[in-house]
Amino acid sequence: MDRRSVLKHAGIAGVLAGAAAPAVHAQAAIRWRIASSFPKSLDTIYGGAEVFAQKVRQLSGGRFEVSVHAAGELMPAFGVVDGVEKGTVEAAHTAPYYFFGKDETFAIGGAIPFGLNSRQMSAWTFEGNGLKLMREFYAKYNMISFPCGNTGAQMGGWYRKEIKSAADIKGLKFRVGGFAGRVVERMGGVPQNIPGGEIYQALEKGTIDAAEWIGPYDDLKLGFHKVAPFYYYPGWWEGGLQLDLYVNRKAHDALSAENKAILEAASAYAHVDMQAKYDARNPAALKQLVAQGAKLRPFPADVMAEAFKQSMAVYQELNAKNPRWNKVYGDYARFRSDQNLWFRFTEATFDRFMQAQKL
Repeated sequence: MDRRSVLKHAGIAGVLAGAAAPAVHAQAAIRWRIASSFPKSLDTIYGGAEVFAQKVRQLSGGRFEVSVHAAGELMPAFGVVDGVEKGTVEAAHTAPYYFFGKDETFAIGGAIPFGLNSRQMSAWTFEGNGLKLMREFYAKYNMISFPCGNTGAQMGGWYRKEIKSAADIKGLKFRVGGFAGRVVERMGGVPQNIPGGEIYQALEKGTIDAAEWIGPYDDLKLGFHKVAPFYYYPGWWEGGLQLDLYVNRKAHDALSAENKAILEAASAYAHVDMQAKYDARNPAALKQLVAQGAKLRPFPADVMAEAFKQSMAVYQELNAKNPRWNKVYGDYARFRSDQNLWFRFTEATFDRFMQAQKL
């Protein structure tokens, strides 16, 4: 091929390349915002949304960008569902039970007292009817849910005074997340629903007598042990809190099939990542808290028994008056029964043996 022919073919190739280039760049970049219910200082639970956003960016080659905004930046911590429903933001990352005031069924999507642990919750969500039932429920709020994190079983919180019996719950002003407040109230307590970033000040000022958050890693950061020394366990109201990514239905439907798959894959990655971080970081943090004066205590047996009794009574009442709750909880409760039978012979027995050994 002579020089003139080379130039001729190069020219044609250049034209073709030039014609093709706009088609590649014509794909509009996607820009979403996530409103979080958590402060930036809590790098694990707030960080769940950041992990999700980073994975979306990575899987899309930078074509799908998601910015994460802490509680209060775009809207209040407890205003994120309204924001997604109205389309003010495309998505929110939050704890479903914060919104039980809208409908108690929200709580089942996160954690309810004496409910499923984290593994059981994932099993119900992904292999049982959980995701289907919760998405049917969320449809009335113009949003679709994606599991996006789990804290694992939580601690029972920080108390200014020792809890020696169920009688000590009476009159206790207790910051407790979501639906558990209904049970605490029946036990004579005074539940308070306060965002994570405001709990320390309320404890310090004596506005509240006790508060729970998640567990040692976050609690150490928040400094609760400095103002309320008694640290109780377990958090019977949260055997495994599942976090959700709520996505505006219209925004989701506008995505391509590829980007919908990216959304699902990134949320699943963040879902596993969050609990791995908590499980890895909580042990060392617990040691630090005890070394700094935290007084570790199990809840008295009568507190646990009364809390269980009152929880079951609440569920019976809701079954009778809230058909949406009844539909979801009925399936959840059947799944919980089977899971506890199975775990009784496997996980629980193995764990009890291992925890009794000197390692």
